[in-house]
Amino acid sequence: MANIKSAKKRILVTRTKTDRNKAIRSSVKTAIKKVFAAIESGDKAAATEELKQATKVIEMAATKGVYHKNNAARKVSRISKAVSKMA
Repeated sequence: MANIKSAKKRILVTRTKTDRNKAIRSSVKTAIKKVFAAIESGDKAAATEELKQATKVIEMAATKGVYHKNNAARKVSRISKAVSKMA
């Protein structure tokens, strides 16, 4: 355990930010799973709607610095491609 006051504060701040980032990552994963679930069910309209929601969540995560912008772009690209490939 740290003895210096500033080090103690850094520990608390890091813990807070870690929890926040974990929650955001979890919401991104959930949004992506919803898109793929809609694709599996074969409902194009639902998949498109879920894609819209997932894209928003992913872009917000990238804006907050949880994901690198290229990582976010790759995620959006993959789910968009999957939805557009639906017959």
